[in-house]
Amino acid sequence: MEDFSFEARVLNTPYEKADVYHSLSMPVYNTAAYEFDSAKDMEAAFCGRTTDHAYSRITNPTVQYFEDRIRMITGAMGVTALNSGMAAISNTLMAIAYSGANIVTSRHLFGNTYSFLLNTLGAFGVETRFCDLTNPAEVRKHVDQNTCAIFLEVITNPQMEVADLKALSTIGKEAGVPLIADTTVVPFNIFKAVTFGVDIEIVSSTKYISGGATSTGGLILDYGTFDWSNSARLKDVSALVGSQKAFTFKMRKEIHRNLGAYMTPQVAYMQTLGIETMSIRFERQAATCLELAKELQKLENIESVNYTGLPGNPYYDISTSQFGPLPGAMLTFNLASREACFAFMNKLKLIRRATNLFDNKTLAIHPASTIYGTFTEQQRVAMDVDSKTIRLSVGLETVNDLLTDIKQALP
Repeated sequence: MEDFSFEARVLNTPYEKADVYHSLSMPVYNTAAYEFDSAKDMEAAFCGRTTDHAYSRITNPTVQYFEDRIRMITGAMGVTALNSGMAAISNTLMAIAYSGANIVTSRHLFGNTYSFLLNTLGAFGVETRFCDLTNPAEVRKHVDQNTCAIFLEVITNPQMEVADLKALSTIGKEAGVPLIADTTVVPFNIFKAVTFGVDIEIVSSTKYISGGATSTGGLILDYGTFDWSNSARLKDVSALVGSQKAFTFKMRKEIHRNLGAYMTPQVAYMQTLGIETMSIRFERQAATCLELAKELQKLENIESVNYTGLPGNPYYDISTSQFGPLPGAMLTFNLASREACFAFMNKLKLIRRATNLFDNKTLAIHPASTIYGTFTEQQRVAMDVDSKTIRLSVGLETVNDLLTDIKQALP
């Protein structure tokens, strides 16, 4: 299947076992447990000597098929499907972090990710080292023998910052540190994370994959490119299963089992269907986003427009080299004040006032008062979250319809 297109691989991922009724869609296995023919078979499954399913908090046939589809289209060695993007982030970092370790990242992060690093992991003695990830020299100064990961969002939300992934990967490899990236903003069919040195890829499958914000989910992709034999958390596992398989082994045998955030079969089924049309939806949404961004630049009451696909954007060159000409379906723009943002949003007729990204419908949100609403003003300033910024997640509507709604809502 490797010689076939993205779409062909998505649509023709084989079942692990043939369906007795020859169903073209993977059945939904709504079950908690599975019966065994014998006590010996049961023991073998529970002890990991077979791949038989035992309990749906650990594995489920419908979820496994979804994971197999992701493996098929990305080439990842290991894929774990969880119940949210935040579950994917937290499970990943819990697998490698330890008291006394540090994680090097940017302050330009999704609010809950920032809080998880600083507050949740911080309470367990894990240090978060914030720095400018677009400055390799500064990153090098923050990485040391206790660094367990370099972590970033490939296009930050809502700052729209883009770091050089190959440069960060080089720093990581020199120091024996994995590069972990949240790539949610640009989907698999456009962005091949492993080719830019990403070792562990994290995706909120709630977004493009779900196909219209129908369900929440998260994915952890392990490309088997990192040597974990020197990792404080994973060196013992490396000795047992091999240095490149250690992370996924730890994830499947301990972390995701103990934290209990495995994806449900209902969600896996819906997202298995969603990914079948993802490339078509993305092409429409991203093209509309670029065209809309160009049109918004012409409007007098908009102070600035931020989309990394715009020539003249400070990250245009690095964005284009990593993501191509259509770097996602999210843009931001600034109005005169916080009050102007609220007035604008209140007048919208077509665009929905809602959170989330990459729904089929276009969504508008004021990040400073919502996603970052519980942060202090000092924290928002440090994270470059501007009170004058509106974020748009562009859906499947036409450019003309979106522009008409925006124009009538502007002061």
